[in-house]
Amino acid sequence: MKEAFEVAIESTASLGEGPTWDARTSTLLWVDILAPAVHRWSPSTGVNETTPAPQHVGAAKPRANGGLVLNLRDGIGIVDPSGEQKWLVWWARDEVRGNDAAVDAAGRLWAGTMRYDTADGGGWLARVEPDGHAKVILEKTTISNGIGWSPDNTLMYFADTPTGVIDVFDYDLDSGEPTSRRLFADVDGSPDGLCVDADGCVWVALWGAGQVRRYTPDGRLDRTVTVPAAHTTACCFGGAGLTDLYITTARTGLSERELETQPLSGSVFVLPDVGMGLPSTVFQG
Repeated sequence: MKEAFEVAIESTASLGEGPTWDARTSTLLWVDILAPAVHRWSPSTGVNETTPAPQHVGAAKPRANGGLVLNLRDGIGIVDPSGEQKWLVWWARDEVRGNDAAVDAAGRLWAGTMRYDTADGGGWLARVEPDGHAKVILEKTTISNGIGWSPDNTLMYFADTPTGVIDVFDYDLDSGEPTSRRLFADVDGSPDGLCVDADGCVWVALWGAGQVRRYTPDGRLDRTVTVPAAHTTACCFGGAGLTDLYITTARTGLSERELETQPLSGSVFVLPDVGMGLPSTVFQG
């Protein structure tokens, strides 16, 4: 089935990433990792506000106390509603930066990292508690990317891009511990950011393919969305009814010829009424 996408935000983002629907403000948060910048877009006004980030920023998520939590190059940063910035976690390592992040239903932040040169095993996935206590859960990841949970919070999904697969864990929400890692889906490509819908289906952006694919809870591919930008990076549901799928894209890594044929690379696309998403949760720190 051919999907009818729209251009939500026409942009030339170098590495657009991390779309998150902020229900409290009815706006879409997203980042340009390399700019570095945090964007907040309002569908009702069409205004896309841009705030410079202090470092390369892999993700920005709303906080319960207002402001944002950021997955930065050197650790996890907090931005207060006043705009004041401070460190919650400092874990700086040479040539490593923050990448994708997600917040579980208990309000914990899950933050991934990667090396700039994408060297094998150079990153990790950590769980960050609201008080700033951090624990590395997965060591020696390469490009720590998509993170999400099933509607009942008993499963956790994770993509380490170069593996070409999405893994699934059993998840204990009370303890925040994932166990019994196993294959969920072989995507035959490079899985990037992902989200889970109300039916328990996993939607994943494929870097280099210009696609977002949906996999049923049993790991079966049942839907493919194509946009005119090869480097699709992440997706999330948003809008008043959480029925619109937003897709971020990137320009980095494309040749001049590819950019000529894909001028909308770096933009944010939307597919209206494509499914039903889950409400996003906010970081409790």
